[in-house]
Amino acid sequence: MSQTDAARSLPRLPPLALVLLAAAGTFALTMGARQSMGLFVGALNTHTGLGLAAVSLAFAFGQLCWGLTQPLAGIVADRAGPGRVLVVGVLLVALGTWLIPRMQSTTGLVLAIGVLAAGGAGMAGPAVLMAAVTRLVDPARRGFATGVVNAGGSFGQFIFAPLAQAITAASGWMAAVQALAFITLLALPAAWVLRAPPQVAAAAGRPPREGTRAAIARAWRDKSYRLLAAGFFVCGFHVAFLATHLPGVVASCGLAPEVGAWSLALLGLFNIVGSVGIGWAMGYQGGRWRMKSMLSLIYATRAVAVLLFVLAPKSTAVVLVFAAVMGLTFLSTVPPTAGLVARFFGPAHMATLFGLVMLSHQIGGFLGAWLGGQVFEATGGYDVVWFIDIALAVAAALIHLPIAEPRTTPAPAAAAAAGG
Repeated sequence: MSQTDAARSLPRLPPLALVLLAAAGTFALTMGARQSMGLFVGALNTHTGLGLAAVSLAFAFGQLCWGLTQPLAGIVADRAGPGRVLVVGVLLVALGTWLIPRMQSTTGLVLAIGVLAAGGAGMAGPAVLMAAVTRLVDPARRGFATGVVNAGGSFGQFIFAPLAQAITAASGWMAAVQALAFITLLALPAAWVLRAPPQVAAAAGRPPREGTRAAIARAWRDKSYRLLAAGFFVCGFHVAFLATHLPGVVASCGLAPEVGAWSLALLGLFNIVGSVGIGWAMGYQGGRWRMKSMLSLIYATRAVAVLLFVLAPKSTAVVLVFAAVMGLTFLSTVPPTAGLVARFFGPAHMATLFGLVMLSHQIGGFLGAWLGGQVFEATGGYDVVWFIDIALAVAAALIHLPIAEPRTTPAPAAAAAAGG
């Protein structure tokens, strides 16, 4: 069969706008539900009587499980297409979220928050979504496309946080959590759009001669890949701490709960700007701006912003401005990080290799969520965590500088040959 006949035999790919709507919408619903859970930390603590450290442990396990599931889900998606993975992931997010108010023990909270909801969100998370978009979008538009998908997660946080707070004020926190569970199910139709049958995935990346294990080994031998994973660890620490404990930070400052909700919403809103902006910058004039330099700038900005926040008097205006500034950098690290993985190794094993980088991110997330509760119970404040965060951000800004960034993405055949 000629290449022309083979191309004609493949299913027609969906339009770009539909792909972006499906991927960004899925990320908006799953990430919106997850990132809004910080609003309920205090209510869960009061409801269960377990203590803030125990509740934080459940959220910390959620960060870890979200990361652990992504490379595993990526392996399945790389081999069989992402459709079934996304369906199972969305259903688990809804189930885990629905069970949260029914749990009275640390083990129960870990199961609902840390295993079911977080594991499902990992299956329907960035590794699978970014890989699906990478395969279904023209290479020239991938930077912008991944920025839009990443912005979807932020849009979900922007919508879900004030919505959850409004439902809580009207009907209680349990009703709010239940509502989030059912709203998440709206992501199910997106799995059909992003299903990318195995033959389409193969056409996008050509059947690689190397297996998954060989691709992972090849990636791990690459110093730049290891540095990228180390930097993403810092991102996870920072993001998880803010998502879990920012409402608690607001409360410790004596401000109203609504300020905590709007702080989370502003994180999401301004991350839309940051994500789309970074995606545009990645494609600007053929990618003239290096992605590693963008990442160094993002982490350096975080360090300066956190330092200024720690030194500033805490008022509603200061908290909201801080949330807006942090929103610009919150998840804007994802498009250039995913872009570097694709540029290093091509699209064939994208979900798997980016999933492993996400695992590093979520190990950092585990520490950020868990350490916040531990430090608060020990000291009555969060200052120690803020200073750790500043030091890590500075380290991440420096770590990205030695990365050897290729100018082009390797051809799939060349990538496979390099491993075998």
